[in-house]
Formats: sequence, C-alpha cells, structure tokens
Amino acid sequence: MVKISKSILSLAGKTNGTYGLIKEGDKVLVGLSGGKDSFTLTHTLKHIQRVVPFDFHIKAVTVNYGMPGEDYSFITKHCEKYGIEHEVIQTKTFELAGEKIRKNSSFCSFFSRMRRGALYGTALAQGYNKLALGHHLDDAVESFFMNFTYNGSLRSLPPVYTAENGVEVIRPLIMARERQLAECAKLNDFPVIGDEACPAFRFDVKMPRARAEAKELLATLESSNKDLFVSLKKAFTKIHQESFFVEPN
Repeated sequence: MVKISKSILSLAGKTNGTYGLIKEGDKVLVGLSGGKDSFTLTHTLKHIQRVVPFDFHIKAVTVNYGMPGEDYSFITKHCEKYGIEHEVIQTKTFELAGEKIRKNSSFCSFFSRMRRGALYGTALAQGYNKLALGHHLDDAVESFFMNFTYNGSLRSLPPVYTAENGVEVIRPLIMARERQLAECAKLNDFPVIGDEACPAFRFDVKMPRARAEAKELLATLESSNKDLFVSLKKAFTKIHQESFFVEPN
C-alpha cells in the first residue's frame, strides 16, 4: 500500500475543490515521467479515485524521446503492480533534436515543448479531456521569479488552464512543496528515474542556469523568512493589477 501524507492529500483535495480540477466522468491523462513529482501525482490521483463519491478515469503515460537505450519498462511494471493503466508514447524527439539544437542553445525548452506536444496530442487522440502534470509550489514560484527576471513579465503556473487544442491541463499538486513530494517518493521507494535519462547529457550544450539560480535565491530568502512560500502562495491569489504599470486600452 502506497503511503501518501495527509498534508499532500489535503492540499490536493483543497486545490481540486477550489479550482474544480476533476469532476464526474472526466478522463484524465497523467504525465508520468518517472520523477518523484509525477510518481507522487499518479498515486495521489489513484487514491483520490478510490475515495471520492464520483467516477473518473485515469491513465498514466510516459514520453519516450527515442534515445538509444531508453527503457521505461520498469515504470510499466510499477503501474501494473498498483493497478494503474500505463502507456509509453513513442516519439522521435531525440532525432529531431540532433538536427535542430545547436551548441549553447536551449535544449530544455525544445524537449519540454516536444513533450507537451506529445502529451496534448495523445490526450486529444485518445479522448482524454484533461491532462494532469506534477508541478508543485516550488515550480510555480521559481517560474514566477524567472519570468520577471529574464522575460519582463509577471507569470507563473496556474492550477488549471486550457491548451490550444482544447485539452484542460491541471496541476493537482501545485500547492504542495517539492520537499513533500521528495519525502513521499523516498518513503514509498518509488523507482525514481535519475539524471541518466535527461536528454541534456547526450548533447554538447550549455547547461541551463536560470532555474538553478532561482532555486538558490529562494533557498537563501527562505532561510531568512521561513514563511516565504506561505506568503507567496497567498500573493498568487491576491493580484492587485491597478498597482502595476498597466497601459490603458
């Protein structure tokens, strides 16, 4: 039996209740990369499916980039053990990357974009109206800092949004901290995939620093203010647009 903390389940439940992420009859495709976040997300949704008073369907999918030696059979076996439907989606992302990614270019955005495209396309093709991703509060805050620092915009990761193809993307764990998901993965000995599966290690490209720098900055700030993320989470729900330099229409 997988053990998920009451805190994670409570946060996921409140997020679902507030934003209406999953409802009666939904077909939810779950992005299961093999990391701590996606494993915790998959099992959290499986738990919710067992206890809520309505029916919805979930299926976990893993994107195969087409890299030599890439093997996700261990994820399939893990899902079979816990009664979770699972499929590996075959793509040619690795081959395309060799043609399109140049030295010192951003490989992360390319692979992320291709992975999202594969997930969106699979959801649409197989009749799933929702796609669940394992982003957490740390991801949202880091993205916020990266956007206003490097892109000159105030943006983060919303709990729910609709993709261009009409699939609704949901983030049930967006209110949870990364360390909570790491503890869950460790407690349950999930077969978490390591850095060896990261496509970056197959290319001669410059490693990205923006997110690492944001993470380091936030760790420093939190060491001085233990309630930093509590305050930021609250701030994300209280946007005073009139206090910014918004140009009139």
